[in-house]
Amino acid sequence: MRQSPPPSRRSLLGRGLAGALLAAAALACAAQDYPSRPVKLIVPFAPGGSADVYGRFIAQRLQEALGQPFVVDNRPGGGSLIGTDAVAKSAPDGHTLLVMSNTHTVNESLIPNRPFQLLRDFVPVAPINQADLVLVGKPGLPAGNLAELLTLAKGRPGGLSYASSGPGTPYHMAGELFKALAGLHIVHIPYRGSSGARTDLLGGQVDLMFDAIPTMAEHIRAGKVKALGTSGAQRSSVLPDVPTVSEGGVPGYEATLWLGLMAPRGTPPAIVARLNAEVSRITSQPEVRKAWAAQGATPLVMSPEAFARYTTDDIAKWARIVKVSGAKADQ
Repeated sequence: MRQSPPPSRRSLLGRGLAGALLAAAALACAAQDYPSRPVKLIVPFAPGGSADVYGRFIAQRLQEALGQPFVVDNRPGGGSLIGTDAVAKSAPDGHTLLVMSNTHTVNESLIPNRPFQLLRDFVPVAPINQADLVLVGKPGLPAGNLAELLTLAKGRPGGLSYASSGPGTPYHMAGELFKALAGLHIVHIPYRGSSGARTDLLGGQVDLMFDAIPTMAEHIRAGKVKALGTSGAQRSSVLPDVPTVSEGGVPGYEATLWLGLMAPRGTPPAIVARLNAEVSRITSQPEVRKAWAAQGATPLVMSPEAFARYTTDDIAKWARIVKVSGAKADQ
C-alpha cells in the first residue's frame, strides 16, 4: 500500500493560517452578535453608593447602545466577596459583568483567603470614573475643622468612631490611612453598605465618615454634616472652600474612589474590546464629563490593557498602605 507523502511545510502553514482565520472570524462573529440576551451587571455593594449609582448609569447607556437589557443586580456582603465570587463563577460570555472599585484592589492584600484572585479570575474591561472623598463629622461634633478634629482625637484616644461601608472599601482604607499618618486611635465601625453608614452618621450614632463627594455634597450644603477635609491632592471643584486633608494638617494624605467593569476570565477578547469601546464612548461624551464634573467625578478612559496595568499598580499601592496602617479585614 502506498503511503501518502507527509504534508509539506507550506501546507502546514496554510492549514495553520486557515485555522487562525476561522478562529478570528468566529470571535468577530461573537462580538457582532453580542449581546444575544440580557446582560447582568453585578454590583457587590448595597444600593445607594457610588458603584451602584454609576453602575446603573453605565448599564442604561449600554442598553441604549447595544439593544439588550443591562440589569443591575446588587449582591452586597463579605466586603464585596459574595457578589464578586458569583461573577468569577459565571459563564465567560460577556453576559455577566462585575462593577468593581478599588475595594477589590485593597482586598488582594487585606483578605488573603479569598475564593478568587482579581487578575487571575477576571479580565479588566474598562474603567468608569474616579472621585475624591470627603471627611465629614456628625452634627454636633465639637470640631469645626481638621485641626480641631486632630486635637480632639489625640485628647480622646479610642473615644471617636468612624463609619465605613465595610472592610476593604475605599471609605475604610481612607480612614485607616488617615489614622496611620496622623497617629490617631479612632474606632472603625464597619457597615454592610455605605447607605447604613451614612444614615447613622447623619443621625449622630457615629462621629466621622469618609464618603464620596458626589454622594455627600448635598448633605454638606444642607448643613447636615461638617465637612472637615477632602482626600485628593487638590481641592475639589465641588467643595472649593473645604481644604484637603493634607492642607488641614496631615501632609501627604491622598485617597480616591475609582470604579470599573470586569468580566470572568475567558471572556472572548472581541467582546471585551466591544464593551471597552462602548464604555469609553459613553464616558468621553462632553455632556457626561460635564455632569460628572459637577458631581466631583472624573471619567477614566483606558484600553483593556492599560486598565489591567492600572489595576496592577493599584493592588501594589494598597498592599503598601495595608502594611503601613496595620489594617485588618475584621476591624
